[in-house]
Amino acid sequence: MFDVIAFDADDTLWHNETLYLSTQETFKKILAKYLDAGVVEDALYETEMRNLAYFGYGIKSFTLSMIETAIELTDGEIRGRDVHQIIELAKDMLNSPIQPLEGAETTLALLSKKFPLMLITKGDLLDQESKIARSGLANYLTHIEIVSEKIPQTYRDILARHNVEAARFLMVGNSLKSDVLPILAIGGRAVYIPYQTTWAHEVVNIEDEQDYVELEHIGQLSVWLDRLLEGAPSV
Repeated sequence: MFDVIAFDADDTLWHNETLYLSTQETFKKILAKYLDAGVVEDALYETEMRNLAYFGYGIKSFTLSMIETAIELTDGEIRGRDVHQIIELAKDMLNSPIQPLEGAETTLALLSKKFPLMLITKGDLLDQESKIARSGLANYLTHIEIVSEKIPQTYRDILARHNVEAARFLMVGNSLKSDVLPILAIGGRAVYIPYQTTWAHEVVNIEDEQDYVELEHIGQLSVWLDRLLEGAPSV
C-alpha cells in the first residue's frame, strides 16, 4: 500500500503556531507605547508575506519582519532597547521547549515498526534541525527533508531522490495548502489533521471535492491505516 509515510513537523507532530501567537502578543505590547496595538497584527503579517521571498520561513524571518514592522510603524522612532527586546523574543522562541502533540510519539513508535517514516518540514535549516533534535522524535524517522517551500515539484524531487512512486506515498499534515493539495496534485495520498489554529498564510478555500482523509487528531492515524490495510489487496 505505502512504501513511505511522511509527516509534517510544526503543528502536526509538535506545537508551533501557539509560540508565534504568544510572541506576537508580546511584540504588540512592546509597540503599544508608540501606537495603537490594533494596527500591528495586520502590518506584521503584510511584512511577513513580503519577506518570504527574501528570508523564507522560520523564527529568523519572523524576527526580521517584526523589526522591520516596528521601524516602519514608528517612523524609525523605536528605541534601541525595544529592538533589543524583540531580538530577545527570538532567542526565547529558539530556546523554547518542544512539546509533541498528544499521541504523536505513540503513533510514530507504532508506525515505525511497519513503515519507513519520513519528516518533510519547511523552514530555516538550523531552526528545524534544532527542533527535530529537541523533540525526541528523531529516532522514529528514517528520512528527514527540510525544504524552503512545499509545492508539487518539491515533493516530486523528494520522491525521486528516494525512489518512491507517488501512488505509494502518504503525507500527513495540518496544512491543506502545504501538506495535502500538493500531494494530491502529484498522485499521492494525504491525511489532513487540522491544528487548533492555522497561520493565515496556510489557509485555502477548496471549492471542489478533494480525495483526502481528515482525522481529528494524530492518535487516530494508526487505526485508520490498520482499517485501510485490512481492506486493501495484497501488494
